[in-house]
Amino acid sequence: MQSLDAFAGEKLAALDAKSLRRRLKPTRRHDGAVVERDGKRLISFSCNDYLGLSQHHLVRAAAAEAALNYGAGAAASRLVTGDHPLLSDLERRLARLKGTEAACVFGSGYLANTGVIPTLVGPGDAVFVDALAHACIWAGAQLSGAKIIRFAHNDVADLERLLERERPQARRALVATDGVFSMDGDIAPLDQLSALCERHDAWLLSDDAHGVGVLAQGKGSAALFPDARIPLQMGTLSKALGSYGGYLCGSQAVIDLLKTRARTLVYATGLPPASAAAALASLDLIEADPAFTEQPLAKARLFTRRLGLPDAQSPIVPVIMGSADAALAASAALEAQGFLVVAIRPPTVPEGTARLRVAFSADHADADVIRLADAVAALR
Repeated sequence: MQSLDAFAGEKLAALDAKSLRRRLKPTRRHDGAVVERDGKRLISFSCNDYLGLSQHHLVRAAAAEAALNYGAGAAASRLVTGDHPLLSDLERRLARLKGTEAACVFGSGYLANTGVIPTLVGPGDAVFVDALAHACIWAGAQLSGAKIIRFAHNDVADLERLLERERPQARRALVATDGVFSMDGDIAPLDQLSALCERHDAWLLSDDAHGVGVLAQGKGSAALFPDARIPLQMGTLSKALGSYGGYLCGSQAVIDLLKTRARTLVYATGLPPASAAAALASLDLIEADPAFTEQPLAKARLFTRRLGLPDAQSPIVPVIMGSADAALAASAALEAQGFLVVAIRPPTVPEGTARLRVAFSADHADADVIRLADAVAALR
């Protein structure tokens, strides 16, 4: 196997030369926004736990109780013996939150998109994907075997041009986008995309991983556009809901089809009971205090106003540094001041746009947000 090791070594050396090699760093999270790395306590602005619910005592208690009552794992595919009772409870709650007939829970958000898209389209069909859509949308499109057409980021006119050109040759068409874009924090024009999809008989899929729980009183990015028709509302339980897993909300017919044909549900072990229970407890907290969900965006806007940037649209604010080396140096400088703001480099973001991705949480103190903004200003 010397050739395999040589191949891996050459690839790693090339990544090192470009400052693009990634390394795991054990990180312990504490209450609030504090984490511990290499023996140092830092205020994290890199977590997607936008409401701090993964650390909430009621969420943790619900997860622990579910593990005691149902076991640590689901033990099998949902279609075999892994469909424990909490999953149907969770699906009903998600459908209610999103205003759809039904929902299907998957083992992760990545599994949701790589299962949903190939179930609905295949060879002879077309998938139109926003250029900055999440990697799991692109993976799902590639697995489907459908023709993939990339449209310019949030460019409705470009999508319309491509639909007019490509839709007549396709048997079925699906348009896939993030609701909130994970690296830029901007929001898709879902109302315009919806209208365009209806004119061209295309099905709109919106990935709301970074919108649910923090926009429109927790209902997510789709709820910002009440007139939009979004038949495929995908999301995750692992960010604002503080748990783990993914879901697709839609019509009863679509959900029934997914539960019998989506390969990432049929051939994957079901979500552990503790994850489902934690998500249910988080939904309880969100529904009980909708104002709580507004805090991450308020913190993000405090940051952008302090820096003189346009108002944040979501809890995610990118600070573009350009090169990978510049982003790594900025991240290290902030860490020296007690902040964890991880550098994001290609291929996660386009070449020349390496950045600090700043993620805001309800747990952040305003004083810490202002200190971070001033520290970032000194680096620019």
